[in-house]
Amino acid sequence: MRTNDDIRPLHRIAVLASVDVVSLVTADDLALATPCVDWNLADLLAHMTIQHRGFAAAARGHGDEESVWRPDTVAAAVAADPAGAYAEAAAEVLDAFASDGVLDASFALPEFGPGAAFPGAMAIGFHHVDYVVHGWDVARTLGRSYALAADVVTAAVPWAFFVPDGDFRTFDGAPFGPAIRSTEPAGDLDRILAHLGRAPQWKPAVLGGQQSKP
Repeated sequence: MRTNDDIRPLHRIAVLASVDVVSLVTADDLALATPCVDWNLADLLAHMTIQHRGFAAAARGHGDEESVWRPDTVAAAVAADPAGAYAEAAAEVLDAFASDGVLDASFALPEFGPGAAFPGAMAIGFHHVDYVVHGWDVARTLGRSYALAADVVTAAVPWAFFVPDGDFRTFDGAPFGPAIRSTEPAGDLDRILAHLGRAPQWKPAVLGGQQSKP
């Protein structure tokens, strides 16, 4: 994997695509089940929103501050205005990633373990695959299709497979479930989704006009 490539133009497309799909979310949607096991849409959006804020803080040298990674700090804002709270956080991380020298900066990412830090180019790669996947998560939760340009998805493949499989994915609050094995031919997005614990064919279950948790 080449970790010094500047994928920011492709990353920007993925993040803005996620903003577009989240703009369709209303307060009535927040209880919907998502492809992320045990997370409803409110949980997922709080995670997505705080991850933007955490990575923005990391780009500015403050990623080791615990509060910037806590979803509970944005939960009320997401509940009150899902689209607005998310769009604001997305704009913040895109602005932070546009800074001079960010590719070579050290990003403190404590979610990877105590004292974990990565070069900016690598950290942005991690963030990129998150929003390729989480944009799809939101779209599927809403029962909508989701399409990204092929180069945006292809750029996420090596970063997705950088994430190891293992028991840590079964812990409460893990953003990725255990990898799903398949012998069927699949495109890049389906490969990413399956490796990160999503069934590419996942659809919201509907019973009596209401979505039910899968």
